[in-house]
Amino acid sequence: MTSMNTTVNTNPNGLTEMNLLHENLARAQMSERLGEAHQLQLGFRLARARRLSRKAEQAAQQARLALARAL
Repeated sequence: MTSMNTTVNTNPNGLTEMNLLHENLARAQMSERLGEAHQLQLGFRLARARRLSRKAEQAAQQARLALARAL
């Protein structure tokens, strides 16, 4: 006669160790994605700041040229 091994979940929260592993993996992946999104956002801000800086420099150069022409 073959006996069957059955395991009973005695965890009061109803979560098995496997579920906890999956939750931890999901948290780690979410944290990594948030970090990547943050890095992308910083990159976009840096690119925008550089564009605005170039525009400001061009405006200053045009103002200097206009002043030189006026004199």
